Amino acid sequence: MLEAAVVAVPDQRWGERPLACVVVAPDRALTAEDLRAHLAGRVASWWVRDEFRFVAEIPKTATGKFAKVALRRLTGQ
Repeated sequence: MLEAAVVAVPDQRWGERPLACVVVAPDRALTAEDLRAHLAGRVASWWVRDEFRFVAEIPKTATGKFAKVALRRLTGQ
């Protein structure tokens, strides 16, 4: 994985849930199951989203920070 950003997305039951957007290194293979296995025991299970979005890049602001508004648009949220 090259980088990842987490944004809140609407959820009918909880109001909102985290969505992890992940950029995978070109020479690597990574699945949602790999990420779940990595997160197991590191974060609360209810924090782990049912779905991960694999994206080509994470949009950034002019100062290099993650542009979360643009990221939500990119993911359709």
